[in-house]
Amino acid sequence: MPEKPSILFVCVHNAGRSQMAAAYAAELSGGRVEVLSAGSEPADKVNPIAVQAMAEEGIDIANNAPKVLTTEAVKDSDVVITMGCGDTCPIFPGKRYEDWELDDPAGQGIEAVRPIRDDIKARIERLLAELLPA
Repeated sequence: MPEKPSILFVCVHNAGRSQMAAAYAAELSGGRVEVLSAGSEPADKVNPIAVQAMAEEGIDIANNAPKVLTTEAVKDSDVVITMGCGDTCPIFPGKRYEDWELDDPAGQGIEAVRPIRDDIKARIERLLAELLPA
């Protein structure tokens, strides 16, 4: 791993799970990792319930915009985390890939999104513990 590892979070719409994961990775790493997120079929805007769920954690993702997944983004990343779109993500040798099975927050209320958010936070904490020296 390079001194500042880069993590790419990918989900279909880049509107919920990958946005929350990227925000947690940026926040909890204190800038010690480079964070990217993208979607295989990006939505028009970030899921407002995901925005609300992260705001409860003191993290503002309201101005984030879903981005399209590019081959370059995968090439430029050390770790690629997919969330329900594994088949559409290009595979390059030497990269670390993980597929996180998480419920899709799309169309769900805040009560259903909070446990997804909390699951993502726990996974990010574990990932950062592995990637970053103590």
